[in-house]
Amino acid sequence: MYYNDRMADETTLRNIVLTTKPSVRPLVESWVRSLRADGKSHRTIENYALAVRAVTDWADEHGAPLDPAEQTTDHLRRFIADELERNARSSVVLRFRCLQQWFRWLIAEDEIDVSPMAKMSAPKLTETVVPVLSDEQLRNLLAATSGRDWLDRRDHAIIRTFVDTGMRMGELVGLRLVDVDLDHQTLLVLGKGDRYRLTPIGDKTAVAIDRYIRARDRRPHASSPMLWLGTRGTLGTNGVGVMLRSRGAQAGVDDLHAHRFRHTAAHRWLAAGGGEGDLMRIAGWKNPAMLQRYGRSAAEERARDAHKRLKLGDSL
Repeated sequence: MYYNDRMADETTLRNIVLTTKPSVRPLVESWVRSLRADGKSHRTIENYALAVRAVTDWADEHGAPLDPAEQTTDHLRRFIADELERNARSSVVLRFRCLQQWFRWLIAEDEIDVSPMAKMSAPKLTETVVPVLSDEQLRNLLAATSGRDWLDRRDHAIIRTFVDTGMRMGELVGLRLVDVDLDHQTLLVLGKGDRYRLTPIGDKTAVAIDRYIRARDRRPHASSPMLWLGTRGTLGTNGVGVMLRSRGAQAGVDDLHAHRFRHTAAHRWLAAGGGEGDLMRIAGWKNPAMLQRYGRSAAEERARDAHKRLKLGDSL
């Protein structure tokens, strides 16, 4: 049986639950079942379970109660303060939100009466601007994967897919062969909240995926239902991340990761005059605030280009 990312994810989640302190573990197991019943994504459930394990481990190390019914606001404030000293602020904010959901679930299940986080506010998050990739950098990346062996074909197709669609890393690695329609040039993408959407691709991306699939058909694991293959089976997020860093170094692009492609795709779409509503559908966003977040990193450049086109001063 070939390596399957979903099976690996289930193993990871199970290990998180099993390494939670025994006195809290039954509650975490019940919460995981409830989250699955609510249709939460696997990554969301994993983040929730990690947050509970983290606060429980902290309580054990600092002599605080392990029982969530006995944990106070002071305990949680100290935990968050310690987290801020060790981890990135964005990670701590995520952990804070996960623990809020944990205590809300405990209230709903009559395990506790009041959440110790009821009067707590999340740490303020200073948003980091993700630099978009320039056209030259994108051309260099495509040139770096222009070879003819199967790995070049694969990496070229992956990079073109990122450039063309700006899809999330998890969405890309979750693509199956049956999700690819090269005749209609669409990809069936499973996004956040387990919501499917059809994402269009351009002519060059369709050709790149077609070339990769023909090379893929000759690989030992070609019978796998997943689109992207590695040297040992299905290609997962770690494998794509390693590939991007390697290809980035080859092309002279520092700190290359999937999220930069997402920001870049949003910028290029808006700069070309694409509609915001259409971008939301293609990117899989339900909240319009995401447009501002992903368009901010190059907003000034778009504003300068718009000023040149409008020629406000020259019209007088």
